[in-house]
Amino acid sequence: MSTTAVFTVDGMSCGHCERTVSAGLAALPGVTDVVADAPTGRVTVASAQPLDEGVVRSAVGGAGFTLVGRV
Repeated sequence: MSTTAVFTVDGMSCGHCERTVSAGLAALPGVTDVVADAPTGRVTVASAQPLDEGVVRSAVGGAGFTLVGRV
């Protein structure tokens, strides 16, 4: 089973920000793909299982950004 979730992240403003957030989320167990889009502030995460929002919040915060929430 695969699932996709879209999150809003505050503070992304460039390609470097996109790569930093993507790398932090890609390191989470079960994550198979991450696409971050700085202009919209959205991050799409594909994973083998649904992700706990607290785990996503922690990974985004560890990358230096703020998770606003799930879209």
